[in-house]
Amino acid sequence: MSLFDRLYDDAEQAKVRFVGFVSENGRYDFGIIYTNMFFGKPLVVCMQTGRSSLLSLEDMDNLEYLQKVFNLKSREEADEIAVFFKNNLPAESMEAESEH
Repeated sequence: MSLFDRLYDDAEQAKVRFVGFVSENGRYDFGIIYTNMFFGKPLVVCMQTGRSSLLSLEDMDNLEYLQKVFNLKSREEADEIAVFFKNNLPAESMEAESEH
């Protein structure tokens, strides 16, 4: 019997975007990995802290979650991040786009 049961082991060419911006509350550097995995949600990595999360536009309404996952100091920072991602994450998952 195997020590591990493999759930998946897929390789794909992913599109990666690196973006940095500054606001009155701080500087932010993110890597956004667009993939067909994870129901098409992009993997967003904070390059400063190494924290990451799968995010969709719907997640931008949950400021408490954004504040927790990216270890932000204030709700204002979470709001700024939400505004940025609302303008920079895809409106539809990549799976939905590839079905069209």
